[in-house]
Amino acid sequence: MKSVEIFSGAGGLAKGLEIAGINHVAFVENNKNACATLKANFKSRNIFCGDIEDYEYCNLPTIDIVAGGPPCQPFSLGGKHKANQDNRDMFPYAIKAIETLTPKAFFFENVKGLLRPSFSDYFKYIILRLTYPECQSNSKDWRKHLLILNNINFSSYTGIKYKVTYKLLNAADYGVPQCRERVVIIGLRSDLNVDWTFPTQTHSEKMLLWNMCISGEYWEKYKIPKSKRNHPLIVSKDTKDKVIKLKNQFDMFSPQLRPWRTVRDALSDIPDPRSFHNIRDHIFRDGAKIYPGHSGSYYDWPSKTIKAGDHGVPGGENMIRYHDDTVRYFTIFEAKRIQTFPDNFYIHGSWGEAMRQIGNAVPVALAEVIGMKITEILSEKNKFFKRKGDKNTATFKDKLKKQCAELL
Repeated sequence: MKSVEIFSGAGGLAKGLEIAGINHVAFVENNKNACATLKANFKSRNIFCGDIEDYEYCNLPTIDIVAGGPPCQPFSLGGKHKANQDNRDMFPYAIKAIETLTPKAFFFENVKGLLRPSFSDYFKYIILRLTYPECQSNSKDWRKHLLILNNINFSSYTGIKYKVTYKLLNAADYGVPQCRERVVIIGLRSDLNVDWTFPTQTHSEKMLLWNMCISGEYWEKYKIPKSKRNHPLIVSKDTKDKVIKLKNQFDMFSPQLRPWRTVRDALSDIPDPRSFHNIRDHIFRDGAKIYPGHSGSYYDWPSKTIKAGDHGVPGGENMIRYHDDTVRYFTIFEAKRIQTFPDNFYIHGSWGEAMRQIGNAVPVALAEVIGMKITEILSEKNKFFKRKGDKNTATFKDKLKKQCAELL
């Protein structure tokens, strides 16, 4: 199964899909440090380092999946909130890739801010453009184009079309040791005649609270004495109320999902960065401090969202906070663990640059879970298309021939 990765970044999404059995035939990324990271971890000949508007799809084989993370700054809760008025809005190029390649499926990820009420019309426009990627408009006003798209009847529309589904997911619910909410958009080409359902949640806050506050199993696993089993999140009134509800709801039986994974779960086998070790990217960085709005991530709770930052790295979200309220920065190696990168995955650049790439990445474990679901669906349909022939393959080849001819 072949894919094209656009807006690849450091390759968290790509690595997860690779683990799920997907073969990447091309990467498109314009950041030089991220390109260096990609070249260190994937086939360098497949990597295009430059602006996506300059990328040509001419020499690609038939593509099954297009995946990527269009730059999220225009929609970030911490950004300038300009959406389509921000020149970093790359969704039009994501839509162009779908129109040109007509893949069987696509997988895009973006920040929670994409669902802000103030962006609702533009988000609807994005979803409809992805649904009908061939439907163009002569007007430069996207609102006029939205009116056209709104009036299309999906059943009677004869062009290439996709069943598009989106959902706000928390990576912690899928075994990532980090509370990270992101919008995931999945599209399946309509002629496959299949529907998408998001993978079932595997981990829960309820089970973590059960293991911490009721059974004590979490603390016993790490041989933590009772005197060190508290931090403000655990002893807060909100948590106590949740625990009371848990006891009333489950009585003698615990919740069935696995517990959210904590920072300790992810990092407990790693030596202190100030000790002697041979881990290349596990270097202690001094100067971490707590200040309003930047309080760090408690060691015995999933990490806060690892962030990239618009002007350098916001240190508060990228710090460990211990029970005695001391803090220190995550090392690059530790941040990779929090984002579920393999330990041997190399991130190019200084600490700040590496943290920017890691903060922008899709958690590998989350990408893998969704990738497995996509491959399961497409594998069944590939058998059908081998028997019947894929009518869109010819369309794809004709488009590329025309595109290449125009370039010549």
